[in-house]
Amino acid sequence: MELQVLKNNGTQGAKIKVDKTVFGISPNQSVVHQAVVAELANLRQGTHAAKSRGMVTGSGKKPFRQKGRGMARAGTRKSPLWRSGGVVFPPSPHKYTKAIPKKMRQLARRSVLSDKMANEKVIVIDEFALDKPKTRHFIDLLKNLNISDQKITVLPSVIDENLERATQNIPNIYVVKAENASTYDLLDSEILLFDKAGIKLLNEQLAQKK
Repeated sequence: MELQVLKNNGTQGAKIKVDKTVFGISPNQSVVHQAVVAELANLRQGTHAAKSRGMVTGSGKKPFRQKGRGMARAGTRKSPLWRSGGVVFPPSPHKYTKAIPKKMRQLARRSVLSDKMANEKVIVIDEFALDKPKTRHFIDLLKNLNISDQKITVLPSVIDENLERATQNIPNIYVVKAENASTYDLLDSEILLFDKAGIKLLNEQLAQKK
């Protein structure tokens, strides 16, 4: 299948060929869900913790005598009932890592790309040719493409300093190398904006070999 490539001024350029197995399949929503759940789980640090009564610093001495004070008995100041005591069943650091097969990860990305393509949410330009790291220049590019008010994932083949600095202060713009984009990166946007080299890289990476 062919995709229309746009120039930076918004006019049409030459077309490029992409693989139908990447941009023209029937989306598998179940696999997309599993991939996103795994990716978000793998982002979690899992460092939350609290101290149990065995971890709290303090004396093990009985704080006062058993009887005669008119109060409830107490055997330790580390009790969860006491201020600065330990926590009952405290959270402890652990991993949230969730693994899914490589083929499922690839199918999930192909499903998102195909869905975006079917809804005309994929835009390809010749290149992100920014002579200077100016935010204004990138905003002008978005205006030329009529997508300045949308949430955009920018997918170049290479992220140079000019592109990185020009986009870092624009709301709702996320830049990631095309070949490194995850399922969530592709899904969490209204528009996928590729350069020609970037979409070729992703197409080669995900195309099913015959």
